[in-house]
Amino acid sequence: MSRAANRSRFRALSAALVCGSLLAACSDMYYDRRDTVSFQAGDAVAANKVVHAVDVWPAAAGYRDIESNGQKMQGAVERYRTNKVTPPVGIGTSAISPTQSAPPPTTSTSP
Repeated sequence: MSRAANRSRFRALSAALVCGSLLAACSDMYYDRRDTVSFQAGDAVAANKVVHAVDVWPAAAGYRDIESNGQKMQGAVERYRTNKVTPPVGIGTSAISPTQSAPPPTTSTSP
């Protein structure tokens, strides 16, 4: 074999080794340190916490057929659109209504 052929083979072999070592650095199998048995192993502690958690949502939370009054909703939307506020009506036993205004204060002047 000639010296030129040896050099070309050496260059090809060294290029293949360099490319192989660069690609091996991307490998997850040998260079990544893991404390699990396999690469697909998950977090068992977190999974157990979720499995044993109490369901905080009551069964009625999934009920989506909520009855409503369309006329009341239409009136509310119309008041919101026109920016008209309806004062709340009290249901207490007080004789004073929220629409009554207080008498004007009297000012006394001393001579």
